[in-house]
Amino acid sequence: MEYKITGYEPAALFRNFEDFSAVPRGSFHNEKVSDFLVKFAKDRGLEVYQDEALNVIIKKPGQNGGEGKAPVILQGHMDMVCEKVHGCDHDFETQGIDMYVTEDGWLTANGTTLGGDDGIADATMMTLLDDDTLTYPPLECVFTTDEEVGLLGANVLDYSKLDGRLMLNLDSEDEGIATVSCAGGMDYTMTRALTRETLSGETVTIDVKGLLGGHSGTDIDFGRTNADKLIARAVLAVLKDKDARLVSFVGGTKGNAIPREAEAVLWFPTAEKAAAAEDKLKAMGDAFTHEIHALEPGIDVTVTRAAANDVSVMSREDTEAVVSAIVLSPNGVQTRDPLMDNFVISSLNLGIVNVDGDKAVLGFAPRSSVDSLMDAITAELDLTAKTFGFETEISGAYPGWEKVENSVLCDTMKESYRALFGEELKVEGIHAGLECGLFYANLPGLDPVSIGPTMRGVHTPDEKMDLSSCDKFYKLVVDVLERLAK
Repeated sequence: MEYKITGYEPAALFRNFEDFSAVPRGSFHNEKVSDFLVKFAKDRGLEVYQDEALNVIIKKPGQNGGEGKAPVILQGHMDMVCEKVHGCDHDFETQGIDMYVTEDGWLTANGTTLGGDDGIADATMMTLLDDDTLTYPPLECVFTTDEEVGLLGANVLDYSKLDGRLMLNLDSEDEGIATVSCAGGMDYTMTRALTRETLSGETVTIDVKGLLGGHSGTDIDFGRTNADKLIARAVLAVLKDKDARLVSFVGGTKGNAIPREAEAVLWFPTAEKAAAAEDKLKAMGDAFTHEIHALEPGIDVTVTRAAANDVSVMSREDTEAVVSAIVLSPNGVQTRDPLMDNFVISSLNLGIVNVDGDKAVLGFAPRSSVDSLMDAITAELDLTAKTFGFETEISGAYPGWEKVENSVLCDTMKESYRALFGEELKVEGIHAGLECGLFYANLPGLDPVSIGPTMRGVHTPDEKMDLSSCDKFYKLVVDVLERLAK
């Protein structure tokens, strides 16, 4: 293949990243990439284990003085969030990522998510496993599946396969920062059955696109607009016309991604009523742009009206219930710690609205570092669901991870960073779910730390990765492993 990343080091890391990124690997579609990793291991004579969830563990003995030392776990996830810009025809199930390097040294993709989250972790482990000149202790490299949709692979991993008690998670997004704790979370889904009838009249469609979106954990405190909540606000305004009804409302595809785009279609019995709604929605679109354009410069609201025959229309009762639930459901930052620079303690994201066909589905991603505050969020969601006639389901729950006191691994990393770069490694917690929480819960005595290169715009088509930070990140990993081998 023709490699796109040239003139940057470490070259082997970037080649492996491009090879890995050429394999389709969206969440729930792990077969090809999992088998790719198994073949990688077998081609090199390495011990490999693949489970029914398609998680892969590759082990390599210590080398060049690291023999007989305590093993170290390296870990990342193989799946990626698959988002693309409106009009992009990329097929994530059959095509790899089409990437390019910007003039200022960032790696990004053409119209889609890049998958640096967390493909750079997989490429890092591949590069380490493939290099017989490095000094390191025995390595246990864990590649998990479906992290982006609820840490599903890590939830069913056979932890008895792992002997290490020092763990480098490679799923962070700021070079120079070591993450030593994270929030717990879950997927919370509301579902309501819909009653429909076929009617003729006119439809009015409002859609918003071009919002920044972002990761529902690390970006939740930036005040970015949720497209689902914005459109629901507009729809609520035109429901003052008692004849107005919903046809559909769709926005967002991932609970852990702040929705960038949303669309609602409304039905009206007469052209006069539809025209009035069209004018109202256009005025609201102008108001939205005025309100948030400084933060959301790409906002684009369009409103269209059309004659419609034989349209499947929701009942008025269902219309009011669905829109009310979207408008009144909690969203965004819920609590902060004023003693920790207003660090986010609890939040939630309405990431999925799918109101089409015979049911309405609302998908939320609550997060919290404090169990009682998570209980408070779920109580609010339960009350919202009960009030508006929705059934609820909780899935994919994962634990938080508390900082390990007197961490050997963190101390080693701080010493290494200081020696390599003459700077101090920052140490902090993160308001996002990391698989470290599950490893920590299943491996008594585990000492985990998470690091990564600098990435921005993850979970969106604006995702990009700073190539120079990848060099520092990889050098740190190599040096830490060499220190642990002594």
